[in-house]
Amino acid sequence: MAASELYTKFARVWIPDPEEVWKSAELLKDYKPGDKVLQLRLEGGKDLEYRLDPNTKELPHLRNPDILVGENDLTALSYLHEPAVLHNLRVRFIDSKLIYTYCGIVLVAINPYEQLPIYGEDIINAYSGQNMGDMDPHIFAVAEEAYKQMARDERNQSIIVSGESGAGKTVSAKYAMRYFATVSGSASEANVEEKVLASNPIMESIGNAKTTRNDNSSRFGKYIEIGFDKRYRIIGANMRTYLLEKSRVVFQAEEERNYHIFYQLCASAKLPEFKMLRLGNADYFLYTKQGGSPVIDGIDDAKEMVHTRQACTLLGINESYQMGIFRILAGILHLGNVGFTSRDSDSCSIAPKHEPLIIFCDLMGVEYEEMCHWLCHRKLATATETYIKPIPKFQATNARDALAKHIYAKLFNWIVDHVNQALHSAVKQHSFIGVLDIYGFETFEINSFEQFCINYANEKLQQQFNMHVFKLEQEEYMKEQIPWTLIDFYDNQPCINLIEAKLGILDLLDEECKMPKGSDDTWAQKLYNTHLNKCALFEKPRLSNKAFIIQHFADKVEYQCEGFLEKNKDTVFEEQIKVLKSSKFKMLPELFQDDEKALSPSSATPSGRTPLSRTPIKPIKVRPGQTTKEHKKTVGHQFRNSLHLLMETLNATTPHYVRCIKPNDFKFPFTFDEKRAVQQLRACGVLETIRISAAGFPSRWTYQEFFSRYRVLMKQKDVLSDRKQTCKNVLEKLILDNDKYQFGKNKIFFRAGQVAYLEKIRADKLRAACIRIQKTIRGWLLRKKYLRMRKAAITVQRYVRGYQARCYAKFLRRTNAATIIQKYWRMYVVQKKYRLKRAATIILQSYLRGYMARNRYRKILREHKAIIIQKQVRGWLARLRYKRCLKAIVYLQCCFRRMMAKRELKKLKIEARSVERYKKLHIGMENKIMQLQRKVDEQNKEYKCLLEKLTTLEGVYASETEKLRSDLGRLQLSEEEAKIATSRVLSLQDEIAKLRKDLERTQSEKKTIEEWADKYKKETEQLVSNLKEENTLLKKEKETLNHLISEQAKEITETMEKKLIEETKQLELDLNDERLRYQNLLNEFSRLEERYDDLKEEMTIMVHVPKPGHRRTDSTHSSNESEYTFSSEITETEDIPLRMEEPSEKKAPLDMSLFLKLQKRVTELEQEKQAMQDELDRKEEQVLRSKAKEEERPQIRGAELEYESLKRQELESENKKLKNELNELRKALSEKGAPEVTAPGAPAYRVLMEQLTSVSEELDVRKEEVLILRSQLVSQKEAIQPKNTMTDSTILLEDVQKMKDKGEIAQAYIGLKETNRLLESQLQSQKKSHENETEALRGEIQSLKEENNRQQQLLAQNLQLPPEARIEASLQHEITRLTNENLYFEELYADDPQHYQSYRISLYKRMIDLMEQLEKQDKTVRKLKKQLKVFAKKIGELEVGQMENISPGQIIDEPIRPVNIPRKEKDFQGMLEYKKDDEQKLVKNLILDLKPRGVAVNLIPGLPAYILFMCVRHADYLNDDQKVRSLLTSTINSIKKVLKKRGDDFETVSFWLSNTCRFLHCLKQYSGEEGFMKHNTPRQNEHCLTNFDLAEYRQVLSDLAIQIYQQLVRVLENILQPMIVSGMLEHETIQGVSGVKPTGLRKRTSSIADEGTYTLDSILRQLNSFHSVMCQHGMDPELIKQVVKQMFYIVGAITLNNLLLRKDMCSWSKGMQIRYNVSQLEEWLRDKNLMNSGAKETLEPLIQAAQLLQVKKKTDEDAEAICSMCNALTTAQIVKVLNLYTPVNEFEERVSVSFIRTIQMRLRDRKDSPQLLMDAKHIFPVTFPFNPSSLALETIQIPTSLGLGFIARV
Repeated sequence: MAASELYTKFARVWIPDPEEVWKSAELLKDYKPGDKVLQLRLEGGKDLEYRLDPNTKELPHLRNPDILVGENDLTALSYLHEPAVLHNLRVRFIDSKLIYTYCGIVLVAINPYEQLPIYGEDIINAYSGQNMGDMDPHIFAVAEEAYKQMARDERNQSIIVSGESGAGKTVSAKYAMRYFATVSGSASEANVEEKVLASNPIMESIGNAKTTRNDNSSRFGKYIEIGFDKRYRIIGANMRTYLLEKSRVVFQAEEERNYHIFYQLCASAKLPEFKMLRLGNADYFLYTKQGGSPVIDGIDDAKEMVHTRQACTLLGINESYQMGIFRILAGILHLGNVGFTSRDSDSCSIAPKHEPLIIFCDLMGVEYEEMCHWLCHRKLATATETYIKPIPKFQATNARDALAKHIYAKLFNWIVDHVNQALHSAVKQHSFIGVLDIYGFETFEINSFEQFCINYANEKLQQQFNMHVFKLEQEEYMKEQIPWTLIDFYDNQPCINLIEAKLGILDLLDEECKMPKGSDDTWAQKLYNTHLNKCALFEKPRLSNKAFIIQHFADKVEYQCEGFLEKNKDTVFEEQIKVLKSSKFKMLPELFQDDEKALSPSSATPSGRTPLSRTPIKPIKVRPGQTTKEHKKTVGHQFRNSLHLLMETLNATTPHYVRCIKPNDFKFPFTFDEKRAVQQLRACGVLETIRISAAGFPSRWTYQEFFSRYRVLMKQKDVLSDRKQTCKNVLEKLILDNDKYQFGKNKIFFRAGQVAYLEKIRADKLRAACIRIQKTIRGWLLRKKYLRMRKAAITVQRYVRGYQARCYAKFLRRTNAATIIQKYWRMYVVQKKYRLKRAATIILQSYLRGYMARNRYRKILREHKAIIIQKQVRGWLARLRYKRCLKAIVYLQCCFRRMMAKRELKKLKIEARSVERYKKLHIGMENKIMQLQRKVDEQNKEYKCLLEKLTTLEGVYASETEKLRSDLGRLQLSEEEAKIATSRVLSLQDEIAKLRKDLERTQSEKKTIEEWADKYKKETEQLVSNLKEENTLLKKEKETLNHLISEQAKEITETMEKKLIEETKQLELDLNDERLRYQNLLNEFSRLEERYDDLKEEMTIMVHVPKPGHRRTDSTHSSNESEYTFSSEITETEDIPLRMEEPSEKKAPLDMSLFLKLQKRVTELEQEKQAMQDELDRKEEQVLRSKAKEEERPQIRGAELEYESLKRQELESENKKLKNELNELRKALSEKGAPEVTAPGAPAYRVLMEQLTSVSEELDVRKEEVLILRSQLVSQKEAIQPKNTMTDSTILLEDVQKMKDKGEIAQAYIGLKETNRLLESQLQSQKKSHENETEALRGEIQSLKEENNRQQQLLAQNLQLPPEARIEASLQHEITRLTNENLYFEELYADDPQHYQSYRISLYKRMIDLMEQLEKQDKTVRKLKKQLKVFAKKIGELEVGQMENISPGQIIDEPIRPVNIPRKEKDFQGMLEYKKDDEQKLVKNLILDLKPRGVAVNLIPGLPAYILFMCVRHADYLNDDQKVRSLLTSTINSIKKVLKKRGDDFETVSFWLSNTCRFLHCLKQYSGEEGFMKHNTPRQNEHCLTNFDLAEYRQVLSDLAIQIYQQLVRVLENILQPMIVSGMLEHETIQGVSGVKPTGLRKRTSSIADEGTYTLDSILRQLNSFHSVMCQHGMDPELIKQVVKQMFYIVGAITLNNLLLRKDMCSWSKGMQIRYNVSQLEEWLRDKNLMNSGAKETLEPLIQAAQLLQVKKKTDEDAEAICSMCNALTTAQIVKVLNLYTPVNEFEERVSVSFIRTIQMRLRDRKDSPQLLMDAKHIFPVTFPFNPSSLALETIQIPTSLGLGFIARV
């Protein structure tokens, strides 16, 4: 198809733009050949006419389909050109926040200027072991590819990191080294990887500085070789450096800083160890203040100084050397402050005692006068003489700066040398990976010598890069057998020749440096004369004669010639160097040793260093005054040599390219400047890679991928079984031009644009199909809707017509009813009206008549009252007139009489003045006196009476006075109260007055209020009516509110319950965290313990070489040591050497929890042993004395011997009776048995005879045992007899002879009596004891009889058993007999160990032979059973056919098989007895050599645990603590040994996990604790431990079970991990749902070919296998649930992690695949009844991620739904999935940036982990719930296949 055919209407193109570089536009009409103008519409809606170039007539670049935008690999784009690359990078960087993108073999890394959570250890683990194209682009993917190719191809690798300053080169190189250090680890314990990483802080502090473009810019290039051994573990590293920017030491531009180390020193100046440096603030020194920016935001220089010192210490630079480095650096700072004063134009001087120079000389250890002199003077040498010449001020300043630069460069070299020494390894290096962190192409406004060298290095690297890309393309074409056509690509060899060839720029520069009067101007003229107009790449600026222009591969660069010669010479005054070499400071002369000896491996870098050499260079002897040639080399020459060496190294390795891009110059996070990005893409060679790829066949598909993607374009008849031929047929039809594609061996190659054309055809086909589907579906939906509406209309009509008919009938009924109602109603109304009228008239009449009568009565009453009123009024008026007259008359009389009285008074006054008046007055006085005398007498009489009365009254008065006084006091009080009351009354009166006023006011107010109340009443009445209405509404609202309240109450209760549940969950999480912490510590302890054991074994192998043969241990060796160590095992043959036993103090204590108790117990046992030894010594002395006395008593001893002989005779007679009874039993059996059964040749007869003979032999053995026991009892009886009861007749006779007095004789007689009594009592006690012994022996005989009877019953029962059971029983009997013999011979050969050892060996051989026979018989029995089943089926089929032909009379009675009579078993106690010497054999057979598969299939689950516990029970029954401890410790250690040996076998780990848990449950179940005993039966409670509390051992076993569980999880994780990604993500479970998108170069060049694809069925089969194995082993159901939960967590975590790191997996169709796969896993859980195990919840993050891929992602409602749905995903994971979401088809839409920001805003308050990936290594804390066993211990049988015949059931 022609390219012009793609320029149709609506096609999108790219057009150039001065601001945005490229703009997107859409064609408004089709392009036709010959058109000069294209009608376009920009994305903003603006129309534009785009004119084509009339010369080239090139059409604008086509834009890729949207589904190809944002691809991981730029080579996957259909259209490969600059705008497509730029747009793809911008979309990935801005929209998806992805900073890494592949471009073929190049990784493009864009600096985000922000910390991203994509470099953690979880990300490293996710990329480890993955193919490069399987994961999203990352620096870790490049590092993994390099590491993998180094291991696979055994070829050294290189990672070349380049870019501008501030693009992130150093960080990328640092992350690559961190990846190697994490993945590979170190080969030794020296932590080499930590040292490799520790070199970064040192090199950054001395080689990095702040620039205007970068806060941590590397001002030197470095190439680090990381060495690996044969196992590809890091063993060391080596570093080369290039072109250190020495000028920065003395000069910094504005807003820049010097190297970090100077500011770190100034920030740490106050430290006590730095006081001698006499440093201060950075603004004080000239060399640190010129940039004016001494501080970097967010960086603490003091803390960085601490990190630098720690890194130096880790790399072996001790404190003295560190202080020496800091002294030199401080000296450089003080040297910069040295000032000069001009004497004249040709000389200068330094002020006397200049403080900065004094400090410099003190720090450097040089003489002040010498340094001061040579800073201001220089020595000139001629052919005849030398003379000293002063120098001017500006030359002295330059010389000072040159000296500072030289010192710093030498110090830099010295530090690099020491770093290399610290990273050097003595182990031979097998291979290495080099990481090159080098400056990218640079162009500034003013470019000097540094930029020239940098661009020269980039030219060389670009040439190597182009050749490598070209070679890879050629290899790919040749591999696919496609015709190779030479691709034209830019070759920059002419530019390199211009720089480095003969008479090139560098050659002319070196030549000019040798000239005495050479200058920059003369050198420029030589350049013009040599290259101008002769080389097309060299140009001269128009306006300058001191500059030149070189056309580099990236751009034209103009270089200023000023300073080239000086920088190339790099001259330092030799006299100053000599002064420094003569320093007393020892470290300073070391820096300048490479001037005389080429010892430094990096001494010839551009700053005066030589590149790294593999062999040391011999020092050259130099005459005095003669310099070496090496010292005369210029900087350019040195740099060219080192660059050639670097290119040789890179060409000898496989390169991997990382191109770092700086997105903007302002360090804004995630801001993309298109102009700057295009400049760097052109400079770093990415676009050249694209151009090379686009020149050939850039798009490449495998046949299967092409078929899967474009299956939709094929018809059914086109699909063939051969996919290759199918693709060929289809392509020939779709693309007619055969030059547009090529068929390779495995792939189809397409030219640029063809994939876009195919995608367009596919999209059109799908669109047409969608339209057809939509048309059909819409028609079907509308027809269905029409039929539904028609049916609904008919139904509605039917119901409406019925309703209308019913309504009409109802109307008729209502009309009829209404007429009847009207008739009666009208009659009622008329009747009612009549009655009302009649009643009204009667009432009116009555009221009218009453009214008239009342009026008449009122009239009469009124008249009567008027008469009365008239009468009263008239009488009143008459009285009023009378009273007025009377009053007037009286007044007149009074006036008259007053006048007459006044006249009479005047007369009387006149008479009173005359004598006659007195005479007249005394006429009646005598009579009056007589009368008065009479009256006096009467008064006297009365007086006497009154006196009498007075006396009586005085008494009364006295009493009354007292009363009155009291009353007076009371009245006084009442008076006071009255006063108070009066005052109160007054106040109350005032208040009353006030209240009256208030009352008046209130009355007035009341009136107003009443008026207002009337109004209010009216208003309230209206309000009441309104309120009633509102009340009804409020009632309704109340009801609704009550309903809401009830609902809220329910919600509150629910929320409270949820909170309670959350709190309980939180507590459970805290508990699980504690458990997890403890179990992690336990895991770490076990890991360290294993590491310790491994180291110990290595030490024993290195130090002690074991010699062949046995080595015996001391018999007195403490038994406590066996609790912590493995005992030596007894082997069958002696030529197998036993393992050497190590001293107990070297053994690691395996049971740490009991160590202190055991130590204490050992001391107690030693004390007890000493006490028992003392007691034994006393007993021995007593026995010796008793023997000496017994020799003098032969008669007593003879009687005892006779008694013992009688006992033996009785026993022999009893045995004879038993033998006779056995013979009679034989006869009875031979007579009563059936002839065919008891025939001599019959098998039953032989078995019977063998049983009888074995019983008889056992009886003989028992007889001998009884005799031995009897003799032991007698000897013990003799030894225990008390010493005080022993009397000696001879001693008594001697004593009697010595007695002389009768008294003494009497006393002796009394004593003799007492002794006789004692002897009699002793004889009686002896008789009783003998009688007891005889009774005991009779009991033993009776038990032997019972045993005999039991044996007979056993024989009878065995005869009725089938042959297989008979064999089993006979073997069991044989084993018991052998154990009895073993016990017998053990006692028999107790004194002769050699015979006993030989007997034991023969016995073991015999038992082994028996076990082998038993295994053979078991095999034959199984075969026979299978054959028997086959024969039984055949016989059954034959019998079914024959029974139809047989008549009833032909049926013959078959003999009836005898019925088995159940035998009463012996009452076992559920214990197993074993000897202590057999403990190692028990452990070996039961643990070390046991095969789990056979035990799980044939025996009961947990049988080893039951056997071990029954052995522990027996040791507890014997109260043998040593035996218990030894057995438990040996068991634990043996289980650990088995798991260490076969720890990668799932069956073994599962088997011992179930058995360890069962053993732990048994220890709990039979511990005797009430909490555990309640689950037991009464019989089981009888089996509880009685003597020991094993709670501490339960904890040890619990810890062991935790370790086994963690090991089980690791095993199943290793098995499942390779299946998960392929089965859950990559495999298409639902065929045809997901379409394959075009893939880039990385996907096609995977490091390792697929070794086999896993499917979901593979995972399910593996899960079934795990589950069946655990069930067979009898693992606890709760534990199985926890294992399944852990398995599902691993599946979900690994799947989700890969989903988050793979952009190609984040699509709608993949979400459907994942949900289907998860549903299959849930179905598996349902089938296994494990839905309540919590496994489904562990898949919740994966389920939500799959749902997130499928839900709508457009509106705010969608964002809210996503936030509520994805509660198990973190914010980082949600945003990552949305950013990675990639449409597979054009119908899908990308997630907009605004939608992602909406999600982030909604989730900003969510508190979750910032970690992106799930921790796939996380192990849930395990618990072991108590699970008691219902199995009775006494019923457990020990199978012979275990080889435990030496154990006896008790």
